[in-house]
Amino acid sequence: MSQALAGIRVIDMTHNQAGPACTQMLAFLGADVIKLEEPKGGDVARTNMRDRPDSDSLFFLVLNANKRSLTLNLKTEEGKALFRQVIAKSDVLVENFGPGALDRLGLGWRGLCELNPRLIYATIKGFGTYGPYSGFKSFEPIAQAMGGAMCVTGRPDGPPTYVWPSIGDSGTGMHMTIGILAALQQRHSTGRGQHVDASAQCGVLPMLVHAPTFWEMAGVNPMRAGAFLVGRNVNGARMRNIWPCRDGFVTFAIYGGSAGRLSNRALVEWMAEKGMAPDFLLAIDWDTFEVATMTHREVENMEAAIAPFFLTLTKREFMEQTEARRMLGYVVATAEDIAADPQLKARGVWTDADAPELGRAVRLPVGWFRLAAPLQATQ
Repeated sequence: MSQALAGIRVIDMTHNQAGPACTQMLAFLGADVIKLEEPKGGDVARTNMRDRPDSDSLFFLVLNANKRSLTLNLKTEEGKALFRQVIAKSDVLVENFGPGALDRLGLGWRGLCELNPRLIYATIKGFGTYGPYSGFKSFEPIAQAMGGAMCVTGRPDGPPTYVWPSIGDSGTGMHMTIGILAALQQRHSTGRGQHVDASAQCGVLPMLVHAPTFWEMAGVNPMRAGAFLVGRNVNGARMRNIWPCRDGFVTFAIYGGSAGRLSNRALVEWMAEKGMAPDFLLAIDWDTFEVATMTHREVENMEAAIAPFFLTLTKREFMEQTEARRMLGYVVATAEDIAADPQLKARGVWTDADAPELGRAVRLPVGWFRLAAPLQATQ
């Protein structure tokens, strides 16, 4: 675990996923994260996964690794007084209560910044703290729907699709972490804290990559394309990106440009070695090949020839050969693949943590980043 935020105390008043994901990243950076929980039942809003007896505890552990715990009843004057004592000695407060909930308890930004002018008060809401939707409650499906992710996800002949895992929560948590780090850095210069406001709807937008600018460039809305890539061809042809193989799926696309041409040539040479490259593929001049001007029929013919070849390969064979041949291709990793991934192991991503609640140890991901020197906290 990094010690970049050693000496920084974070009060975690969050539940579900966006808030805990944010404070977990701060904990991985070395901050002392104290999670405030209800006196009865702890964090009751852990997950909606009910198919396994220990699913709540496991899900809770994954999102709350490296944190300490403190129970408080903020509905009592004694609990509020203790909370203010804790806040007076803290650097960051992260909360994702319903709109206005902490203000009604007298624990909003304006009151707490007078108590502790150096406090970074971080607020995660579905739609932020201002604007016409700011008073609306929101959860992950709403963030994905209102942020546009559902519109571009799924099969072209199907309905809008919910993306799992929760990109709205994890994305918003990531962006709030960035906001908190920026506010802490500014505090080094000014000596004062500030209010950091994150919207789950806004947090989804960067996950869409091309979608927000597609209209400006092409004059059309990007739509669901399933296993295909769109927007790479002037004729509107779709390029397959996900292919079935012997034991799962792999990703490969017919690309243009110098890198794409090299990758395409390497694939055809590989197919030829196996006696599976048709004459029309062997005849293509890859030095002048342009994916942007291919016709629908040309794309379909090329992909019809490639698909049977990929079905002869395992994911391991595909990965080994794409690396050796310097192709733009990767496996579609399952949870089992991720657990056995040698690159993740080499980077020390995994740690085994005791889980008394489950009566066993669990493996958790912790090693996201490596920093050469710690960020020193100011007093």
